[in-house]
Amino acid sequence: MNLLAFDTSTDTLSIAVQHGDMVHQHTGPGGALASATLIPAINRLLAEAGLSFATLDTIVFGRGPGSFTGLRTACAVAQGLAFGARGGAGVPVLPVDTLLAVAEEARHQHGSTQVVAVLDARMDEVYSARCAWLPAENRWLADADFGLGAPETVQVPAGWSVAGNAHTPYGERLAPLAAHVQALPTATALLRLAPGLLAAGGAVPASDALPRYIRDKVAKTTAERDALRAAQAAAPTKP
Repeated sequence: MNLLAFDTSTDTLSIAVQHGDMVHQHTGPGGALASATLIPAINRLLAEAGLSFATLDTIVFGRGPGSFTGLRTACAVAQGLAFGARGGAGVPVLPVDTLLAVAEEARHQHGSTQVVAVLDARMDEVYSARCAWLPAENRWLADADFGLGAPETVQVPAGWSVAGNAHTPYGERLAPLAAHVQALPTATALLRLAPGLLAAGGAVPASDALPRYIRDKVAKTTAERDALRAAQAAAPTKP
């Protein structure tokens, strides 16, 4: 299967392309820079993998929670590329929760199987979700409702670890008695999650490439509108 995956929900931009068993990946600055660098980096990775938008099967992206601008950039780019892929025939998209990707990265890098995934939400708050790996089913079971609150409000069951990027900014305010591991929602984590989520029917039409917000925000920024236009231009439809 030929997959393109990317996450722009944090200050780190992560992109990966899977061509059969081969994976090509890119990591760079995220945040506000992602809207300008995402599509050029995608084009380079596709070329390295010997793929094009005409040969992709699915586009996988981190849908949030995370940076407002980052999430809207990801959704705009996923929509634009998916609509234009395969000469305008289009491909489905697979939205993946970023906290689930954090848990998967913690499992892959550190062997963690009972994880409270936590991402810095800024404004003195964190996003959080409990995620338990089910080895018999080869999948994660995660909280349906993600938490948003002060670091002190995160509850960690005994024996569970905390994974994410929030320990550095909040230190002892975040679960001081728990073990902490650094983990981000990487594009390669999205690729590892993709087979199970696709088998479970998680793929949706490009029009449903929507962010998962925990906080409310509405209007697109100029950068986000530019990202959508650039994505549509990068994968042009048939005349």
